[in-house]
Amino acid sequence: METNPYRMIVDLNVLDHLAEGLYSSVAAVITETVANAWDADATEVKIDFNVSDDLIVITDNGDGMDVDAINDHYLRVGYHRREEGDTTKRGRKIMGRKGIGKLSLFSIADSVEIWSRAEDKDICGLRIVSNDLRRAMADRYTEYKPIPISVDPDAFRILHGTRIKASSLKRHRLREIAPESLRRRLARRFSVIGSEDFKVFIDGEEVTADDREDLKFVEYLWKIEGTEVPTDICSNLIENTIIGNLVPIDDEISLPIKGWIGTVDRPRRLATNEGNLNSIVVFARGRLVDEDILTRIAGAEVYTKYVTGQIEADFLDDSKELDIVISNRQRVIEDDMRMVKLINFLRKSLREIAESWSELRARDKTDELRVQYPKIAGWLDELPSGWKKKAEKLLERIATMEIGKDETDQEEGQRMLLRHAVLGFERLRLRGDAEELERALSEGIDSLLRILADRDSLEATMYRDIVKNRIEAIKEFQGLVDDDKKERVLQKYLFDHLWLLDPAWERAAGSEEMERGLRLKEPFTDDDVTKEKYGRVDIKYRTVAGKHVIVELKRSSVKIGIYDLAGQGAKYVDATKDVLSPMSRDLAQIEVVFVIGKDPSEPTGRVVDAMNSVSPGSRLITYDVLIGNARAAYSSYLESSDEADRIDRLFS
Repeated sequence: METNPYRMIVDLNVLDHLAEGLYSSVAAVITETVANAWDADATEVKIDFNVSDDLIVITDNGDGMDVDAINDHYLRVGYHRREEGDTTKRGRKIMGRKGIGKLSLFSIADSVEIWSRAEDKDICGLRIVSNDLRRAMADRYTEYKPIPISVDPDAFRILHGTRIKASSLKRHRLREIAPESLRRRLARRFSVIGSEDFKVFIDGEEVTADDREDLKFVEYLWKIEGTEVPTDICSNLIENTIIGNLVPIDDEISLPIKGWIGTVDRPRRLATNEGNLNSIVVFARGRLVDEDILTRIAGAEVYTKYVTGQIEADFLDDSKELDIVISNRQRVIEDDMRMVKLINFLRKSLREIAESWSELRARDKTDELRVQYPKIAGWLDELPSGWKKKAEKLLERIATMEIGKDETDQEEGQRMLLRHAVLGFERLRLRGDAEELERALSEGIDSLLRILADRDSLEATMYRDIVKNRIEAIKEFQGLVDDDKKERVLQKYLFDHLWLLDPAWERAAGSEEMERGLRLKEPFTDDDVTKEKYGRVDIKYRTVAGKHVIVELKRSSVKIGIYDLAGQGAKYVDATKDVLSPMSRDLAQIEVVFVIGKDPSEPTGRVVDAMNSVSPGSRLITYDVLIGNARAAYSSYLESSDEADRIDRLFS
């Protein structure tokens, strides 16, 4: 009589779950078959990827199998390959461990045919049909017998190896996969692919290290000591550094790793149709065991967006230790001590890499800008040392920004941004906002751009535009020393630019109508007799800040006594009052300004009294004093404008 009432049954349904539920992509499925070929000591694997013909054929030249091997190894789900030894006959470390990878093909096909030949043995053939397998599940069978199939020996000419044909494909799993895509994805799942000892072909084209594309745009490379890296495929490589290769496990034991970590010039280099290469993959025994360890060893620091790499850590899949690679072999149990130690080692290494990366980029990116924009080099060299470092940091940020969708957009956007950044930087420097700039640089480019385009900076730019014409007028005055030329220039500018007389003066609305009224009255009539009598070149009327201003320009050669001018000015005041309305004429403030060639010979006090007799505020001014006052009023702006013009020329 049986004393133990308990029993455990493994249902065939578990095969369905293992086949359908574990593999997230076609590449992951094909990976299992390629790994089996490696474990069979194959040197070549050929994949014919004919989705349009509803067929995928995978052939290897490995050891092959006879009937017993097929039953005991291939068809035995959960077969532990490493129980018979940790290495193959060729000395390879065995990749397989769980014995469930052969089921992966049923996640993309409903029919799988296998032919295999061991050396000096006959070809064996069988077919597994998913519908038959499901019927066996429904009938609660614990055993399924595949269908034997025969093959013409001439159709299988290799001396040894295995051919697998997957048909009745599940098109919904294969919609987005193509041979070139599969080539790249497989290249990223094996570190051994592309070696002389193990070659994989897809539709006749070999899969190589080039297909990984992770090294293609690497600028700065940190090789783990003892690792051979095919740097000839790096089109952008600038710097190559060696880092340590021993991961401390405890006080006495350190285990070796291989691999490399690299950074690219722009994050978009890592974006591909097959996924984002902004990751550090982990291999063990030449095969992927973790798709991305970067997210677990780094935070959100800027440099992490530029990182790619691969690590080979065989100790993660040591046959003598607990199996910590999850069933689909795309991730490692992260709280295992071995994984914890690897993460700590890489975290420390990445901190050192980040510091080195910042220094290298600050050096090289500003050097690139110096070559591309020679005048920027001159600007940088003229900055004080403290500000120079900040400027280099600013330019480095701009040099590495993702601005456009292609290289042309990138160049145009970078040029425009550089111009605004340099001008904004100079404004901050003139205001002495070193701390504000330092904070913006540390916070990121968005904060920096806000600082460079803040309201004060915008007002400064607008002010410069407003007074630019004034500066040009003053510069023209500076070049004119002949009295006659001064006269002509003043005729041209004075009455349209009253700020030359007073920076606060501008023409008010309604001045034109008042001026037409004055022209009808003596002595404002614009006729030759009046001009001959008074020697007047021109006369203008303005209303400024509630005042009525009469400006008369005299020829430099005409000499008129101050009392004659005072009498003339009094007539101007009376005529102006006659034009004004009765209510406003008694309260009106009227000033008369005479612009003359030379100072009068009378004492200053007498001149002042004479002008006050005309009206309070009336005065004489010479051409030279006029120019001098204008220059003094804008002297500080002239200096900063010269500096701004110099910066503008950096981009001309």
